[in-house]
Amino acid sequence: MTNDIHDLELLLRSRIPLIIIETRDEKRVKQLFTKLAIKLSMPVMAWSATTGLQRVDFEAAPQKHASEPRQALGQIKATDTPSIYLMLDFHPYLDDPYNIRLLKEIAQDHHNLGHTLVLASHDLEVPPELENLAAEFSLSLPDTERLEAIVREEATHWTKAHPGNRVKTDRGTLDAMVRQLRGLTMTDARRIIRSVIFDDGAIKPDDLERITRARYQLIESNGALSCEFDTARFSEVGGLQNLKRWVELRRTAFLEPDADLDTPRGILLVGVQGGGKSLAAKAVAGLWGIPLLRLDFGTLYNKFFGETERNLREALKAAEAMAPCVLWIDEIEKAIASGDYDSGTSRRILGNLLTWMAERTAPVFIVATANIIEHLPPELIRKGRLDEIFFVDLPDAPTRAEIFAIHLRKRDQKPMDFDLVSLAKLTDGFTGAEIEQAIVAARYLARADGSTLNTDHVRQEIERTRPLSRIMTEKIARLRAWAAERTVLAN
Repeated sequence: MTNDIHDLELLLRSRIPLIIIETRDEKRVKQLFTKLAIKLSMPVMAWSATTGLQRVDFEAAPQKHASEPRQALGQIKATDTPSIYLMLDFHPYLDDPYNIRLLKEIAQDHHNLGHTLVLASHDLEVPPELENLAAEFSLSLPDTERLEAIVREEATHWTKAHPGNRVKTDRGTLDAMVRQLRGLTMTDARRIIRSVIFDDGAIKPDDLERITRARYQLIESNGALSCEFDTARFSEVGGLQNLKRWVELRRTAFLEPDADLDTPRGILLVGVQGGGKSLAAKAVAGLWGIPLLRLDFGTLYNKFFGETERNLREALKAAEAMAPCVLWIDEIEKAIASGDYDSGTSRRILGNLLTWMAERTAPVFIVATANIIEHLPPELIRKGRLDEIFFVDLPDAPTRAEIFAIHLRKRDQKPMDFDLVSLAKLTDGFTGAEIEQAIVAARYLARADGSTLNTDHVRQEIERTRPLSRIMTEKIARLRAWAAERTVLAN
């Protein structure tokens, strides 16, 4: 907060007549200017549609006669005592030319009146008439140290309300909680922390998903961005040892940036459909303990010119608000494939996406997946946009046995009761998804027989299955040939 006060003071001393603050943390705006009022010996007035004008640097009765915007601005213009005016949620009234003109006249007469108008709202678009008179200011967000201090403050409040008890947690869970709260305002962070602690006097690993849900609800999304809460752990992914090792090596560098190391930016996963690319994307977020956001390009597209690009920009802005996070772009080739019938929308989407990928500073790790490599533009797959391109090939025999064990355990079966070695041999050329479906179908077969699921049931379903690798042999051969020279094997 000290830096915010210093920076705002510089703006005031620079005689900027209009300050624009886009924020939901209205309470903090009032606190900052109250402190500045004492330091600069200037009165601070706040205006809202419900209270009118009211002095906030000390207790004063609201002037409800000035609740209408025109009345308030007229009174400000007629006042000759230099003051700071906080215009709260004034954005709906910026469509009125009369209000814009009053704001402009007050700002232009700053050298005589000495008034500074502060427009504070969750969403502000400055009218062109006022742009040359205004300066935007962004409130700083609490860092790790401040967030931990808020946790301690709320824990102290809970302890006072429950004498003899202390809030229970552990260092790992606390660190994960603080990571989840980065990017939030102090008011929002405190509210979430308080709800978690006062629920049961503890901060537990189970609370992390609750925090993610609360945080996701705070961002404005156009529906193209969804939050995946059931992120898989890497223990649920068979094989992919090279990918797992690569991700694990970069975990600390992403979550705790090091000046000596470049922050990981993202990966592209290409491979056979059903090979485990989507599960791997979920597992990255699970391994790092951060939110997983899925970008749905199908929801982005709009028939009106320019709306699709705006939807993309809003979705990417929302992803940055959730940082640190993993942004999963599934089947990216379908979203950015060049077309002759979309009025250039695909090309503009690609341009916007590539620019954001290159210029973003927020810790958003991209995991893009693709099935059809011919549709991937060279601008995307060249090094620099993403850190690495991994090829997810068909699983080998040991990996297939591991996949069988994973899916049997998921269904409360004991892998040791099955002949995994023979099942792995029978499924040469099967993807992980096809192996899972063989188990799913075998359970129906066992139910029909009125018996317990066994190796023979699974074998029968495997023999009935024609895997994709046999149906599309030529395409998969081309994919493997392309990947051999351009990618790193995930397994």
